[in-house]
Order: sequence, then structure tokens, then C-alpha cells
Amino acid sequence: MQSALFEYLKEQPTDAKQKSCADVIIYDSYAQALLAAHVGEYLGYECFVLPEFVAKKGDDLRAFCAELLKISETLSLFYNLEKKKKLILSPANTISYPLPAKKHLEQIKLKLGDKLDTKELKEKLLRCGYSLVDIVQDKAEASFRGEIIDIFDVASSKPVRVLLDFDEIESIKSFDEATQKSDNELKEFSITPFVASFSSEQFERLSEQISHLQTDFIEQNLNSYGLWYIDDLVDFTSEFCCIFASEDIAKNNAELGNSRIPFIPEPKRFKDFEPKLNAGFFDFHSSKKITLLSATDSAIRALNLNENKNLETKQSPAWINIISDDEIIVSLNRPNTKRREKKASVVIGELNAGDFVVHEDYGIGRFVGLEQARVLGVTQEFVVITYQGGDRLLLPAGNLNLIDKYIANSGSVPQIDKLGKGGFAKIKEKVKEKLFAIANAIIELAAKRELIDAKVLEVGSNYAEFKKMAGFLYTTDQQNAVDAIFNDLKSGKVMDRLLSGDVGFGKTEVAMNAIFASISSKAAALFFVPTTLLCSQHYATLKARFEPFGIKVYRIDRFSSTKHKNEAKKALANGEPVVVIGTHALLSLEAKNIGVIIIDEEHKFGVKQKEKLKQISQNSHILSMSATPIPRSLNMALSSVKTYSSLTTPPLDRQDVRTFVLKWNESAIKEAIMRELRRGGQIFYVHNLIADLPRLQREIKAIVPTLRILVLHGKMDAKTSEEEILNFADKKYDLLLCTSIVESGIHLPNANTIFIDNSNKFGIADLHQLRGRVGRSKAQGFCYFLVAEDAQISAEASKRLLALEANSFLGSGAVLAHHDLEIRGGGNILGDAQSGHIEAIGYSLYLKMLESEINRCLALKNDEQNTQKESQNVDIRLSINAFINSELIDSNRVRLELYRRLSKCASVDEVYEIGAEIEDRFGRLDTFTKQFLDVIIIKILAKGLGIKAISNFEQNISFTPINGEKTIIKAKSKDEDDIIEAILNHLRSKNANN
Repeated sequence: MQSALFEYLKEQPTDAKQKSCADVIIYDSYAQALLAAHVGEYLGYECFVLPEFVAKKGDDLRAFCAELLKISETLSLFYNLEKKKKLILSPANTISYPLPAKKHLEQIKLKLGDKLDTKELKEKLLRCGYSLVDIVQDKAEASFRGEIIDIFDVASSKPVRVLLDFDEIESIKSFDEATQKSDNELKEFSITPFVASFSSEQFERLSEQISHLQTDFIEQNLNSYGLWYIDDLVDFTSEFCCIFASEDIAKNNAELGNSRIPFIPEPKRFKDFEPKLNAGFFDFHSSKKITLLSATDSAIRALNLNENKNLETKQSPAWINIISDDEIIVSLNRPNTKRREKKASVVIGELNAGDFVVHEDYGIGRFVGLEQARVLGVTQEFVVITYQGGDRLLLPAGNLNLIDKYIANSGSVPQIDKLGKGGFAKIKEKVKEKLFAIANAIIELAAKRELIDAKVLEVGSNYAEFKKMAGFLYTTDQQNAVDAIFNDLKSGKVMDRLLSGDVGFGKTEVAMNAIFASISSKAAALFFVPTTLLCSQHYATLKARFEPFGIKVYRIDRFSSTKHKNEAKKALANGEPVVVIGTHALLSLEAKNIGVIIIDEEHKFGVKQKEKLKQISQNSHILSMSATPIPRSLNMALSSVKTYSSLTTPPLDRQDVRTFVLKWNESAIKEAIMRELRRGGQIFYVHNLIADLPRLQREIKAIVPTLRILVLHGKMDAKTSEEEILNFADKKYDLLLCTSIVESGIHLPNANTIFIDNSNKFGIADLHQLRGRVGRSKAQGFCYFLVAEDAQISAEASKRLLALEANSFLGSGAVLAHHDLEIRGGGNILGDAQSGHIEAIGYSLYLKMLESEINRCLALKNDEQNTQKESQNVDIRLSINAFINSELIDSNRVRLELYRRLSKCASVDEVYEIGAEIEDRFGRLDTFTKQFLDVIIIKILAKGLGIKAISNFEQNISFTPINGEKTIIKAKSKDEDDIIEAILNHLRSKNANN
């Protein structure tokens, strides 16, 4: 396909002033169009690639938000470029829709010194399809906060912050949407409409038209349906000169443009090819003219090429591989998929009213919100938490670090504690004892393993061939993990590495590299898995990869034949270099000469099985794999015990999950099920009440009578569940109806549609994780969040669902789901029967205590007194009005997040940094906000000096240390700024003397 376009463009006029004959080249897919763009850009054309757009008329367009943003951005850039040599490369299904014309994408221009009417701008942005939000985090969003306006333009890579001086633009700066901090000064800025801009009359008319629609979707507005009702969009096939990229593509899309669109003929000289680049390739083709493309000189030098007068090297990011009888153009670059990376949100541990929280001292309660109150004659802001009997705890916002969101196993509802009873303190003490024992055991085991001389394992000369057989390029994360493992294996020290990554992200591929190194060094490899299904899936993968190299792979589980088991036992007993994969049945085998042991989802093995695993693996290299990540802080605490690699990049061909929110409706459900069945796929249907499952089974069966439905829930015995899941994996069922979705570690790539019933009753993290169970192969995944026809959906639940619908992979939902997963992963890493303790205090506090115990055992603190300083919270009782002013930041959500971040600051510099950020985002700091920042600084300095309480009466200020006598000083006056100044001067002088 690249060769045909190369020849076609080469034949076009070379004069930049003359236009080439085609404006639009049509392909079957987005992937083909992207590859073609490399050819166009190499030949000096500006290429604009449109995304794949597959919505049907009447679909809720929020589910296609990413594609519409990309279409608006791409067409805006195309229209505004004056250059003659420019091309649109488009998938056929996208160009088949009427698309925005130049007039629809006319930009709003803002310049320094311009007069600006904020009310008028707000209305214009709404008519351009922009959403007004608290925090700007994605394209087509805007936020108005007094004299500060944040806007994320559709066609820009970064949002901008506009600062007004009354009604005049004083400054324009770009800013980072993740950190919300501004950086570069700009003189002007353009705002591109999202799909189209409308006049007031058009906007009113369209909005009216859409509000009267009869649909199953829970919200009707311009962003949901606007595209279907704009009557003056353009048909690109008639307005622009179009050409199909090949005759086959023209045949596949014969209905497009009424068969009058020509196609690019087959190439006469060049053809596409897949080169195996090494010095031999260049020697073999030395008589041909070779152009070698590479983005870096280093890649060219690494080939160590012989002198060749026919070889020309060019620094270019293009990925082109074409060959003729006398010429080759070949690239060392990797194909760039231009994936959009997910950025961590500035709002991570987001708390909503009604969420369960756990306080370090008082236990589990319900979060109510922020509330200002006058205490000791001064105003402060408090976090309100309710406990049993309606008791309320007012926690000063500066002490927000003492609470965490309560996270336990999905679906469990915690017991709210009673204030003043002391029951929580007893539970916490028990957990602390248990954790101290666990931390000691972890460290002792690591110390023993440190003394062992391990086998040195290295890959052989055929490793390159093994890696090539994977059939895909490793992601950067995979390559980094493989390199780290190889360094461990040849170090002579025993490896103990944890590899985490979502299902389908390539953990097994990384593990197979470790196995290959073991076999190459004439040592056996064991692979432990918790379930028969995982055993069968991994066995098929290992067999396919290792058998071409003459490596024997055995499987030990309850489905293995006696003959097969005996062969495996004999091979292991004789110390042969073989691979044996199995469930806990593998634990009973005697094995000699073990090089590496792979353990998948270790936390799912029982206590006795884990003990046996420890005995077997004492002298071997261990690679543990987990589908859940662990928090960075725990990873740091464990760094001297266990090394950690993480796979966070999805495979290159992974697509985002298409998401819809709709009312329960027979025809929509039938259509989604039939679409999945037509492509040979399977379906998940999640409903969280066991008692309803038989009724739901009958209802779904009535919609599609031929459907083979498997019903699974938590009260079924484990053996039956496992056998039925195997049957589902073997495609003996079409739909799995269950209460909570299949375990995260299980790979069911054929199931790519999921329905989540009563989705308004789930939290955003749970919804995100459930959605992540589909779309794990190359197939497009579909997720339907269903709500009952008559359901009264709260505004919060509606907002949550619509945010997920518009963000197939982005937004705070993804970050929050990852945050939840990390915390759960941290709890699971210990592999002890801890679920009771975790339920009692929640994962977050459990993890905090575990880190503290590990650090204590490792003697990371200098002495006991320093440990006490570290854990001591400073009680500050000052008659100072100190809070983040709601007049400065009116969003409770944003204030709460800033309180959370400030309360966790460990250094004074961090506080100043957040202070600068607040000023940048919201304007000049008022007195109350400045004083709150000062109180946080006082708290940090006091903690470092071992002071447990600071209080004042008028101008007398007292400091109470953990050990030692109380100190009293006097401020100049009882004015608030004098009290703060006196305290800061005292603490800083003490710090300077220490």
C-alpha cells in the first residue's frame, strides 16, 4: 500500500504552487491511513489523518467523543494551512459521513490587550460545543473563575489560562492539565469549535429539536446528538477531489461517491516488503541504491555497516519499507501509533458525600463534606464525618492526612464505628502486631535469600529468533522489564521480582524470556498458576512458543493424563531442562536443577500452598506476576526485599472500549447481543443481586431465544465455577450472567461486550474496572451502563456515568480505578489471610501501617525517638482565622483536594509550591488562605522538632514537645499576623540550631 502511494505522489507536479489532483485519499482503516501518512510526509506533503468513525445515525455521540474531537482538530488544521501540498488521509467509513465545513470551524481569537466580555465568551463557548467545568482536564472544556479563565482548545496540545485585568486580557499562558500549573507566555490564542459553532438562533433551534427526541439514552443535548441534526455539513466525496488508495478498497466501498471516485493504480516499480535488517541484508543488496531512514544516528551506528557507496542515510522519523529492482527505501524506526497517553489527574483520592472513610484514630465513618465553623472565636474549615448514632466529628482541614477513603473488597459494606468506645483502637493494635510479624518474616526470608549463590542464567545465540517469534514489537515497558530480569538472572544473586500489568499487557511474554534464559542455561523452569483455566491458557501459549526450539513443555493439573504427569515427574527428577506449568498439583513434585520459578497471581494460592512454594523456591530465581499494581510508597519500602517492574502501556493494537449509558431496553440489548454474536464473540452481563439472576436469565432468553446463557455467582462452589468458566472459554456458552465479573487475572479475549445492570449504584472505580474486562484483544470492546426504565438517578450518579461514556480511557475515573487497584494490590502482596483485618480498617490504613512496620524492621529511621516524631501528629490550637477561602475557590471538590495535598506535605517547599499553584490557578491569595498555608508550614516545622502541640492565649504561645518541658514565648501583639510571625521565627531558629 505504501509503494502505490509513493509512485502516485512522485508523479504529481513538483511545483509547490500547483495543486496535486487529489485532496483526500481513502483507505479501509485508520491503521492503513497512518502508514500512508509516513509516505506523504517523507515526500513533503502535510498529511492530516482522520480517525475511524463508526457511529450510526441516532447513536449518542458522547461515546464517540474522542473521534469527534480528533475530526474537529484535524479539519481545523487542514482548513487553516495555506500550503498547496496537503492531503487528508481517511478511513472510508469516516469520509462517508457529512463533516464540518470551514465555516463551521471558524476560530475565536484572543489576543493580549483585547477587551473581553466574559458572559459573551461563555455563551460563545457553549455554542461551540464546549463544556463548563470546575477543573479543565480534557479538550473542549472551559472554566471561569472570576478574572481567570481556563480553556482547552480542540486543536491544541495544551490548555491555556487567561488572566483578566477588569475586562482586558492581561496575560495568556499555556498550562499542564495534569498539574494545573502554567508555563509558557503566549501573545494570542485561537479557540476551535467542537464539531461546529452556531449562532444564537441556530443553537436555540437545534437544542429545541433535540430536547423533543424519544431515545433510550439518559441525557439529550447538543453534544449527544448535534451532528445528526446539523443540516449544512459537507459531503467530502462531492466537495473535494477524492481517490481510493487501491482498486480493492474501491470495490470494498463501491457505494461511496456513487462509484465515480477513481483509485490509485497498482505500483509498476516498487512493492512493499518487511525487511530483516542486519549487515548481511545491506551486503546482499549492495548493488541497489539504498536510502536508510532513522530518527537517530545511534540506530544506524548500531548496525555496524560496511562501506557502501550506494547507501545513503537520512535522519527522518518516517516508517517506509519499499523495494524495486534497483532501489530500496528502508526504515529503522518503529511505527508510531500516535497513542494518546493517560495523564494522572490532579484529583486522585476524590471524596464524594456519603463515601466511607477511615480515620486513623476514630475508625470508619461517612464523609459528609466541608463546613466552616467558629471555634475559640476564629473561623476554620472542617471535614465533617458522621459515626454511629449520628455523632459528628469535625476534623480540621489541615489534618486531612489522618483520613483515607475506605477501600475493601468490592461490594463489602463496612460497619461504622462508634465515637468514644475505643473498639477501633483495639482492632488497630491487633493488626499492628500481626503486621510486625509479617514484616519481620518478609525481611528474614530476604536476608536468607541474599546469602544464596544463585545459578547464573543467560540466553543463547538463538534468542533473537525466539523474540522475533512473538510476532509483535515489545512495548517500552516490556523491554525494560526483560532487560531488568536478564540483569538479575546473570548477577549471581537470587532474583525476587514482582511484575505487574493489566490482563493482555504482555506479562506472559516477559515471563517467557526468563524461562528461555533458564532453558538456554540447561536448567528447568516451573510456572505456577492458581486456576485450571489459566493453566490451559498459559500451556497453549508456552507450547506454541517453545516447541519450535525443541523445548519440552508439560502441564500438571486435574485434566492432565497419568502418562503425561509421569513424563513430567521423570524429567524434573532427572534435572532435565524442561518447562512445567501447573496448579497446586505441581507443588507435590520432586524437582532438581530448577533455574527460574514463575508464580502467577500468588495472592490467590492458599496459606499451605504458599508455604510449600516458599520451600521449593528458596534457591531459585522467582518472578511473581500480578494483574494489580502496588503503590509506589510500598514498592519503595519493599525495594531492599523485592524488585518491581510494571507494564502500563497497552499493546499497540488495543482499542478503547466504546461506552454507552442507556435505559434498560429490549431492542437495544438485542441489537448489542446480536452484533457480538455475528462477529463470533461472547458477552458479559453483570447484575449484583443473586436473587434476580433466574428472572434476568428468563428475560434475556426471551429477547434472544437461541442464546446459551451461563449463570455464575459467589455462592456457587469453586470447582463448579471453575469448570463452567472453562466451558465459557471454550465457547460452549454465549453469555455469562454473573454478580461480579470474572476474576481480573483471567483472560477471556473473545468476550468483548459487557452490560452492567443498575450501573447508577456502582462507584466510578468499580465501573471503570468492570469496563476494563472487555476490549482486551484486537476487537473493539463495547460497554453498556444500563439503568432501570423508572430509576430515579441522582445528579452525582448521572454525572459519573456520563463522564465514563465520554472518556473511553481517560479522566479521573481511570486514575481513581488505578489508585483503588494499587491499594488493593498492596494489600494482596503479603499473601497472608488478612481479609478480616483489611475489612476492619480498610486497605488504605492497612497499607500505611504495613509500610510503617517494614520501615521499622529495616531500621530506616535513626532511632526510636525519630520514629515517634515521624508518626506524631501536631495538635495546633491557635486563635487564627485560617482556611482556603471559598470566595477564592468556590468549588468544594477543588478545595477539598487542595486540603488533602497540603495535609500530606512533608516539606515547607511543597507548601510554597502549592501556594504558587493556587495563585496561578485562582488569583491573588487572600489573608485567610495565606494564613492557612502558614499553619501547614508551622505544623511541618513543629513535627521535625518533635513538638506535639502548639496553642496560644492572646499573645502568649506555648509549645509542648513529645519529650521535655513546655516552652512559652510572647508575640508582639495578639494580632493574627504577629502570632504567626512569632511562631515561625521561633521554629526556624530552633531548626537552624539543630
